[in-house]
Amino acid sequence: MEEKKSIIPKEEKKPIIPKEEKKSNNKLLIILLILLLIGNGTFIWLWLSERGRANTEVIIKEQITVERDNVKTDLLELQEEYATLQTNDKAMQVELDAKKAEIADLILQAEKHKDDAYIISKLRKETTTLRSIMKHYVVQIDSLNTLNKVIIAEKDKVSADLSTEKGITTKLSKDKDALQSTVNLGSILKATKPLATGVKFKSGGKKEVETERASRVEKIKVSFSLGENKIAKRGEKPIYVRIVSPDGKEICKSPDEGNMFSFNGSKGYFAGREIVDYKNEEITVDVFCESANAFIPGKYLITIGCDNVIIGETSINLK
Repeated sequence: MEEKKSIIPKEEKKPIIPKEEKKSNNKLLIILLILLLIGNGTFIWLWLSERGRANTEVIIKEQITVERDNVKTDLLELQEEYATLQTNDKAMQVELDAKKAEIADLILQAEKHKDDAYIISKLRKETTTLRSIMKHYVVQIDSLNTLNKVIIAEKDKVSADLSTEKGITTKLSKDKDALQSTVNLGSILKATKPLATGVKFKSGGKKEVETERASRVEKIKVSFSLGENKIAKRGEKPIYVRIVSPDGKEICKSPDEGNMFSFNGSKGYFAGREIVDYKNEEITVDVFCESANAFIPGKYLITIGCDNVIIGETSINLK
């Protein structure tokens, strides 16, 4: 018998790929993978950045809303406080009515610009200023009320004394002196609406520019009004401005006797002086104050003196 030959299939020959081609394909895959990773990373970074920006905008908007609500609340409280101020002084009442109208307008602005951070910040500063002014009015009104009570009391007392025996001349003389003291108190001028600003000069000193920078300030300008006072003495009146620097020193052009003035029984250096012709009517006064040394940052305390008494106070902060 013939031996059966086993039939074994021949192995199929695989195509031989050159090594250089393999390396090229691998490099291409790696480059594609890197580009894919970079693209995905960039997308994730952009997405996270956009989400962070959106979250930041939401937080800022919420903060502005909270600040707007706080400012509006302060304005409403301030409106109620101004409403309680009452005076018989017509000029002061006109000023109070103007401030009330200003507060009402600020409340409307807070509603209108509720998302505007700049406007809200500006309203905050104006609210602070109005509150400071209100404190000044409270002091003035209390002083006027006290003065009116004293005058009325003295008038009643004098009237009662005049109805008694004419022989009590000593008592009448004392009453007359007391009434004269009251009149003298009423004749003291008041510096209303005092405002201090730092200024520098341009165009050879012809143009003044306001600045809060201590390093740029050449002089401090103090502006105020001398109110109407029919019983005050008419004529020329020297107005003195005393300024105490943040380090507790009086500033002046030169620390000598010629730059000193008297106030409330004391003496001090004045930083500026202006002589005004007072005619018992309201007059606006500007006093430019200078220092022998450079101005430094901080709060400057300012007092205004006339006829040996302090007639007004204010302050200024330089940066």
